Parts: sequence; structure tokens; C-alpha cells
Amino acid sequence: MILTLTLNPSVDISYPLEQFYLDTVNRVKKTSKTAGGKGLNVTRVLSEFGENVLASGFLGGALGQFIEEQLTDAQIEQSFFKIKGETRNCIAILHEGQQTEILEQGPTIDKEEAESYKAHLLELFKRANVIAMSGSLPKGLNTNYYADIVKLANEQGLPTILDSSGQSLMDVLLSENKPSVIKPNIDELSQLLHTTVTTDIDSLKEAVTQPIFKGIERIIVSLGGEGAFAKHHQTFYKVNIPKIEVVNPVGSGDSTVAGIASGLVHQQSDEDLLKKANAFGMLNAMEHQTGHINVDKFKELFKQIEVIEV
Repeated sequence: MILTLTLNPSVDISYPLEQFYLDTVNRVKKTSKTAGGKGLNVTRVLSEFGENVLASGFLGGALGQFIEEQLTDAQIEQSFFKIKGETRNCIAILHEGQQTEILEQGPTIDKEEAESYKAHLLELFKRANVIAMSGSLPKGLNTNYYADIVKLANEQGLPTILDSSGQSLMDVLLSENKPSVIKPNIDELSQLLHTTVTTDIDSLKEAVTQPIFKGIERIIVSLGGEGAFAKHHQTFYKVNIPKIEVVNPVGSGDSTVAGIASGLVHQQSDEDLLKKANAFGMLNAMEHQTGHINVDKFKELFKQIEVIEV
């Protein structure tokens, strides 16, 4: 089973407008509200592909209940930890080909809740084969909270995928407890190393072999339309992808994480894991709905992806 963690989930509200006017009234004809957060995008894609997946994280208040109900309706198993605070809203205003986002900071997790959730996780770990952690940390949690979870998972011998950024990712990289997989894009890789990393193979090899990444089994770097670059132990791969019509790229990174988790849980070869991860990301980009793939198109796209050792 794949356990997905979304520690700062949200109700994602979409307001499509032909034009967005400031300092006046904008009337929305059609609104969508969905259970959101990077980890829940991972969860939905895994569920659509037929994987055995369990969603967890912090939920509170009426908005937390809304998320639970949405996942239940989608027949997705869940085991969230209830908090005193209220789960957040995240609003996207779609206008004139642009997307303006208004993101609430979310609830504050107190120390008792933070420690109790670790005990909750240890129970869930008994059922899990792979752990996928995605997104930002809510207020109240120390920036090393992901590092604490990775330590707990490592002690249970469970592989972990971490898709985070900023200080929470840096704290994990600087800790003694390393995740099994990280998935930065090339811009995030440049930010981590405080230098410009290009899509040149030598530049990528030099980047992923920096001391800060020592002990991480797999590093998978998204290169956008140029595919991906990956390191598994001491072997390097370039992933070449076909051209597709991109409809909505939002959530493609989360879908890629879902593909990595699926590859790990089935103990697939490096080549097949990388093909699956990239196929999932591309399938998401071909759909209007974020965190959604058309499974019927998977096999054909999978066959068109090339993985070469470099």
C-alpha cells in the first residue's frame, strides 16, 4: 500500500472569469471546489490507476469535513488526524489566460498535535509499503518535521518520496536521515545549490552528485518539455519524451510523484519506473482537471518514452 501525506491540505476553489476587474464586483457563473493539496493530487492519480492508496495528514473544521466527504465519494481510503484549527481555502481566479492565486496560510498545529500525529503515523506505517510526502508544512510545525517523519520511516525500513521545497527540504537534506527519492525541477535544483544548473548532461551530473545529496538513493529532476534526468545510486539516466498538447500543467509534478510511488511499490526496473513517472506527469498535463490522468492513454504514451543511460 502507498501512504500519501498532505500535511497542509486545502479546499481548492476555482473562479473562471472572462475578465477580472479590480476594485469592483466580479460575478462567477461556475465554481468548482475540490479536495486540494499536492499530496491529495498524488492520491487521486494513484487511485485512478488502481493502486491501493491511503491518504493522511491534518484536517480540521467544516472544510476538513468537506475534504473527507470528497475522498469518501471518490472511494479513497483515508486516515487523517483531526486538529482544533480549520483547514484552509486556496482560491484560483482563472482570467484572460492567466491564473491569479489567493492562498490562505492555514491552521496552526500545536505541539501536542504534532507529536500525536507521529504516533498516528507509526500505526499507519504498519500497513504501508511506500510513503509519499508532498507540499508545504502548516504553521506550528518545525521546519525539520519532514526530517522527523523520514527518520521514523527509515527505522521501519520504508522507502520515502519527498516532494517539498524551501527550508523543510533543506532540513531533510542536512539531516542524517535521508529520503529514498526527491524530485526537484531544474529551477529548484538551482536554488538548492545557489548556482545555475542547465539541461546539459554534465551540468546535471555535477549538480546531483554534490555532497548535500549524499545518501539519497534516487534523484529525479524534471526538465519540463525536455523530459527528465535521474540518478539511481551511481547510474545516470536521461528521459526523452514525445511532444504533447499541454492543456493544464498544474499538478503534473504531483502526478509524477504518483508514478514514482507506483514504480517503487511494484519494484519496477529503473527504466519502467522513469517511464511510468513521466507518463503520469504528461497525462496530467493533457487534461483540464488538476491531479487527473486518462488511464486509457497510459500504455500508448508509456511506449513512446525513451530512457537512456548517460
